[in-house]
Amino acid sequence: MRALSAGNITTAMAVIDPVFLHSPLLRDTSANRVVDAELCFKVETLNPIRSFKGRGAEYFVAGLHDRRPLVCASAGNFGQGLARAAERRGIRVTIFAAERANPLKVAAMRALGADVRLAGADFDAAKRLARDFSVHSGAFYVEDGAIPEIAEGAGTIALELMEADVTPDVMLVPLGNGALATGIGAWMRHAAPLTRMVAVVAAAAPAMRLSFDAGRAISTSAAETIADGIAVREPVPYAVACMRGAIDEVIAVQDGAIVRAMRFAHEHLGLIVEPAGAAGLAALLDDSARWRGATIGIPLCGGNVTTEDAQRWLLA
Repeated sequence: MRALSAGNITTAMAVIDPVFLHSPLLRDTSANRVVDAELCFKVETLNPIRSFKGRGAEYFVAGLHDRRPLVCASAGNFGQGLARAAERRGIRVTIFAAERANPLKVAAMRALGADVRLAGADFDAAKRLARDFSVHSGAFYVEDGAIPEIAEGAGTIALELMEADVTPDVMLVPLGNGALATGIGAWMRHAAPLTRMVAVVAAAAPAMRLSFDAGRAISTSAAETIADGIAVREPVPYAVACMRGAIDEVIAVQDGAIVRAMRFAHEHLGLIVEPAGAAGLAALLDDSARWRGATIGIPLCGGNVTTEDAQRWLLA
């Protein structure tokens, strides 16, 4: 598999549906005073699927020459992005999601025309079923984290940040399957090599951190976190390989810190951010003294929260 390309990230800007591009950049907010740092939030929650995943899915599907039906596994956000990109081009999609997947995300995937099948105890179990389905049905198996174009589409977030004349000292980026962190890291290595790339996992889902430290994919037996979008047990080897050249450090945050970050975003930015999307902000708040005085880029990369969860996490 080829390496990620800054040139392809530039190309992606001309291919991705504009509805996902040029997302809001929030600066000079009240959050700066709380942490004594210059925070630059890239808001990826205000698009038709409420997450950054439309960027990579668009770039990938737009370049497909194979017109077979697609199949993937998803916690919900990538599935929405893939379903929307495929529907626009007349391609059928089957999505496997865990039996306890976020019902808001499941409904959204179905509304976009996907055949959603709830199967498996968690995301990685659903992924195995999706892979098996591709073998028996002949569908094209799409694995988030394993396809360069998906990461390069996500990397357009960093390109836009620098187009807005922001060169962060640090990027704090959620780390799940790896496309977001490696895509942003690939652009930063190209355009701002002094920017420190820090990826953030949930402490209860440490597989990607263990893999980064070991330099190879390390699986875990469980990933019991509220942050479903980064609840990875079985890392994608390609993403692990890409991390070596794109990321400086991987740190972990507890679920309690993630909830505090969600509340912080709601209070200071007026935004509802889902747990995985708030992981980068959680890392900042968890050790704010470390980042004092720095310019920090933070993508807020998902906003699919059910009413019940919003009440539990934001209003309790």
